[in-house]
Amino acid sequence: MKDYIATIVKNEKIAENVYAVTLDLGEPAKARCGQFGNLSVGGTHLLRRPIAICKIEGNTVTFCYQIKGEGTQRLKTLGVGEKLNVLMPLGNGFYVEETEKKVALVGGGVGVFPLISVLRQYGVDKEISAYIGYRNKGAVCGVEEFEKADKFTAVTDDGSYGEKMNAVQAFQADLAKGNRPDVVLACGPTPMLRALMKVTAEENLPCYVSLEERMGCGIGACLVCVCDMTDGKKARVCKDGPVFDACDVIL
Repeated sequence: MKDYIATIVKNEKIAENVYAVTLDLGEPAKARCGQFGNLSVGGTHLLRRPIAICKIEGNTVTFCYQIKGEGTQRLKTLGVGEKLNVLMPLGNGFYVEETEKKVALVGGGVGVFPLISVLRQYGVDKEISAYIGYRNKGAVCGVEEFEKADKFTAVTDDGSYGEKMNAVQAFQADLAKGNRPDVVLACGPTPMLRALMKVTAEENLPCYVSLEERMGCGIGACLVCVCDMTDGKKARVCKDGPVFDACDVIL
C-alpha cells in the first residue's frame, strides 16, 4: 500500500453516467485483481472515494466510476495533467487456485470493472466465461476487454443489447447446458449477488463475491463498511474483503 501523487493521463466518458480515469503513478503500478484504490477528489471533499482497479499497464492504472454524488461529479471534471492522491492497492482481491481451470465471471453494474482485472490476470492460463449484465444498451462498456474471454455473454435488463435477462440468468442458462465452471467470481449489486449465491450453493459450486460498500478510511480503521458473517462475527469490507467466500458472508 502506497499513497501516490498521480497524474491524470485520461478521464473520459465510456457509457451513460460512467467514466474511466487513467492515472500515471510515476513508477510501475502493482496490484492483484479485485483490489481497489482510495482516490482523493480534492476541493471540499475530505473523504476519499474507493474505486476498484480495472486495469494496470506499466506505470498507469485505470479506475472506472459511476457518477453518484458530488465527489464523483467533481472527479469527472478533472483534466489531463491534473494531480490527485490515490492510496493503493487496498483490500484482498480474487485468487484462483491452480486446480481451478474453468472460471466463470458474473458481473453487473459497476461490478463489471474489477472482473476486467481478473480477466487480465488469469486470462492466459485459465478458461474464462464471462456473463455480464447491463441496464440497457447505453450502459454497455468494457466489451473490448470481455471479448478476450473464451466465452462472453452480454445481456441487458430491457433487451436492447443481447438477450433480455440478467447476468445470473445468463450464467444459469449456460450451466443448464452442462457448462460447469470450477469456480465462480462475481461483483455487482447486492440483489444480483444474493441470487447468484443461491444458485452456486444449490449447485455446490465455489463462489467468491466482491462486495460494494460505502467506505470512510479504506484501511479498516473507521468501521463504516462492516458486513455480517455466517459465523456471527463482523468483517470490514475494505480490509477483510472486498472479496469473500460466498459461504462466509450474509447479504
